[in-house]
Amino acid sequence: MKAYGVNELRRMYLEFFESKGHLALKSFSLVPKNDNSLLLINAGMAPLKPYFTGQEVPPRNRVTTCQKCIRTGDIENVGKTARHGTFFEMLGNFSFGDYFKHEAIAWSWEFLTKVVGLDPDRLYPSVYQDDDEAFEIWEKEIGIAPERIFRFGKEDNFWEHGAGPCGPCSEIYYDRGEKYGCGKPDCTVGCDCDRYMEVWNNVFTQFENDGHGNYTELENKNIDTGMGLERLAVVVQDVDSIFDVDTIKAIRDKICEVAGVTYGENYDTDVSVRVITDHMRSATFMLSDGIMPSNEGRGYVLRRLIRRAARHGRLLGINHLFLTEISKVVIHESKDGYPELEEKQEFIFNHLAQEEKQFNKTIDQGLSILADMEKEMAEKGVKELPGRDAFRLYDTYGFPLDLTIEILDEKGFTVDQDGFEKEMEHQRETARKARKTTNYMGADATVYEQLDPAMTSEFLGYDALTCDGVITAMTTDTEVVSELSKGMQGTIVADQTTFYATSGGQEADKGVILSDDASFEVEDVIKLSGGKIGHVGHVVEGTFHLGDKAVFHVDEKNRRLAQKNHSATHLLQKALREVLGTHVEQAGSLNNAQHLRFDFTHFSPMTEDEIRRVEEIVNREIAADLPVKTQIMSIEDAKKTGAMALFGEKYGDKVRVVSMGDFSVELCGGTHVKNTGTITAFKILSETGVASGVRRIEAVTDQGVFQYYHQVEEELKEAASMLKSTPAGMKKRIESLLSEVKALKSENESLKSKLAKDALGDVMDEVTEVEGVKLLATAVEDVDMNGLRELGDDLKAKLGEGVIVLASSKGGKVFLVAMVTDAAQKAGAHAGNLLKEIAGCVGGGGGGRPNMAQAGGKNPDGIPEAVKKVKEVLKNQIS
Repeated sequence: MKAYGVNELRRMYLEFFESKGHLALKSFSLVPKNDNSLLLINAGMAPLKPYFTGQEVPPRNRVTTCQKCIRTGDIENVGKTARHGTFFEMLGNFSFGDYFKHEAIAWSWEFLTKVVGLDPDRLYPSVYQDDDEAFEIWEKEIGIAPERIFRFGKEDNFWEHGAGPCGPCSEIYYDRGEKYGCGKPDCTVGCDCDRYMEVWNNVFTQFENDGHGNYTELENKNIDTGMGLERLAVVVQDVDSIFDVDTIKAIRDKICEVAGVTYGENYDTDVSVRVITDHMRSATFMLSDGIMPSNEGRGYVLRRLIRRAARHGRLLGINHLFLTEISKVVIHESKDGYPELEEKQEFIFNHLAQEEKQFNKTIDQGLSILADMEKEMAEKGVKELPGRDAFRLYDTYGFPLDLTIEILDEKGFTVDQDGFEKEMEHQRETARKARKTTNYMGADATVYEQLDPAMTSEFLGYDALTCDGVITAMTTDTEVVSELSKGMQGTIVADQTTFYATSGGQEADKGVILSDDASFEVEDVIKLSGGKIGHVGHVVEGTFHLGDKAVFHVDEKNRRLAQKNHSATHLLQKALREVLGTHVEQAGSLNNAQHLRFDFTHFSPMTEDEIRRVEEIVNREIAADLPVKTQIMSIEDAKKTGAMALFGEKYGDKVRVVSMGDFSVELCGGTHVKNTGTITAFKILSETGVASGVRRIEAVTDQGVFQYYHQVEEELKEAASMLKSTPAGMKKRIESLLSEVKALKSENESLKSKLAKDALGDVMDEVTEVEGVKLLATAVEDVDMNGLRELGDDLKAKLGEGVIVLASSKGGKVFLVAMVTDAAQKAGAHAGNLLKEIAGCVGGGGGGRPNMAQAGGKNPDGIPEAVKKVKEVLKNQIS
């Protein structure tokens, strides 16, 4: 048997099933599409659910894929064993109502024994205990001795996921030899040791589960095969674990090189190396699909993976930013199967570096907070850190529990781990309650699922705004109907339409549908499964019937304005990449008749100069009146043109490329102007942050620009009128007013200072001594914080050495100031700690340095008590 590499095995598998009439599809994005039941794609069949359920017609009844997958259920065990991982590739061959058990079993055996070259005598199939049909195929058609075919129960050999399609499985195990066994005399297939490894799983989807344990035979039976590519590589390359196969070992070796460690010499070191290896595979692939670190959903999963990798880097003694170095190896090893990794590498590296920097700050912050917790426990004589505090460190600051335990153990403290787990479970329970209950497809059932999956709609709106069409389906909110009458809300589907459905950031068209005696106002247009286009709205007059011929008429003004804003976003994206860098990627957009909104990846607010330069570039290309052309070409040819693609978008063999001169080339299915000059003008209204590493620009074009400047002009006129000036003379008038304000402010401050001193009177008579230190503690009326500080400075000069505490209230707020001279500090006085003790009297808090501190409160009635308490606090400090 040849020790094929991971990339070779992937290619061999796909080519083998192509030779069996399968359509080889590229891996789908890790981001599930129209499936709320999953956070991330976790199995090869997950993106193909609509084909299994019949909601959509598959491109072919036989399909094969190598699907990137992520599962984080066992994340805490990753690294601790050599078998756990979060990222894996799943090879799959699928039949949608075509072949079934005979072909699936025969081809699995042929691929493993004839193509890969595994020893047939080391392969052992298993079947579901009641699946006599599969048993017979293995025995009589493949020729496996009955004693080498294992029957297992429902837990092992029956696949189901709640309600929906399900069925028995037939797995194939490979005997890796005694050296991987447990040594028990009864060790065989099904043992928990590593000797017999499952390499193939044929799922025979032949039943429908109603969710209550009732199974009915499916009319169209399906095949869903799953095989872990890394597991197959372990067997073929005859290595110990997935961390030893060629592509993953290369990542592992790079980590060891960066850390200066040797793999296999120390358990704890190996754990950290495995964690980084696995997590960087996951993080790199997630970023390549446009997932960005955040505090919720799949973004939180990504952030957690990156932070765990960075944390284990520290454990290995790596004290510099290193994750991008590891990611480069991930990309190099997997780019043949996943070219998007190389295409998006700058984006990947930028986000990894930013997240690693942020994590380093977070860890340092966590260490500081943990030090405060240690100090507090020591003061209270407590030896165990409460679970809620350990969880706060973990949840808020990303501080791992094991690190907290390790640090505290060195100081003689322990952690309430049960309390920590209770807090963790509470968080999980909260998340479970927040998660929507979904059906098998991970979405609430809608009336549209009742429509014929084979029904489709042709979009003619690129070249026309009006067309004739035949109504092929109609629905209300709850049922499919054969007619819609005046006043009824509903959805109309037709064989062809000029209405653009919301997608790619462009909002749907508005307009009307007309038949001989009826009219329907279109308020929204939506894409339905199978390429159907739904026109949502209400019947204004008459009645529409199924099969009616109708005229579909798009509102021209609304469409033209939306097109201008859409085309402007293409120019905007290219301009942003020119000004900010090629790490800029689209993270969302909205284009309608009123304005455009464009979200993009960038880590800091744009400067005024950057905004100005972007505006200038876009307006330059508008003035150039560039021709806007669209071409249909293969995805490979489109990439050769340098066309920008959207993250995570699944493109077919043929794509639509929109080019604006030589300036902008993008894959896009939306509608656009014929020439950029039609856009007229472009103006950015705002640039803000919307998420970590994501910025948002809102802008207008054409009439929106003129309306914006008209509004600005009107506001200028109004402002000038209030200043008793003209727009042209406003600058000079404002400068004059500012000079007046400055003079009045100076005069006001002088008067306030004088009034404060007058209100204070001769307070030096109130000076007392506490343990030999002079103290002046008093209250004064209606003085703010600035005034108190000035008074304090004056009184300190008069007092010489000692302590001064002043209190006042103004506008319902309380202000406290404390000043301590050098000699008083040596005696033990501390301004910050003093105010911390008395601020509670006025319902506030504060503190500061030993020589000067200030505090605030909201209870003026407590001022006398606070002033009285000063003496007691100072005495304790000096003592």
